[in-house]
Amino acid sequence: MSARMDRIQARLNETFAPLECQLEDESALHAGHAGAASGGGHFRLRIISAQFEKQSRINRHRLVYDCLDDMMHKEIHALAITALAPSEV
Repeated sequence: MSARMDRIQARLNETFAPLECQLEDESALHAGHAGAASGGGHFRLRIISAQFEKQSRINRHRLVYDCLDDMMHKEIHALAITALAPSEV
């Protein structure tokens, strides 16, 4: 796991205390893409947290983006999010 992924994972764990947090780096799939040229990575996230109970999909994504705000558009170019509450698993 890269240092960037370690930082993302640590921030998510600290903020959401997730039951599950799977982070995949898909940057290699986007080589040559304009966003890849800026150095930002492409990631896929599956996270399960009690904090997502009774939250809409949009609010869940907003919470994740807020958590990673200072990394977005610099270290993270794209983030595909699946955010679930424990009751949905």
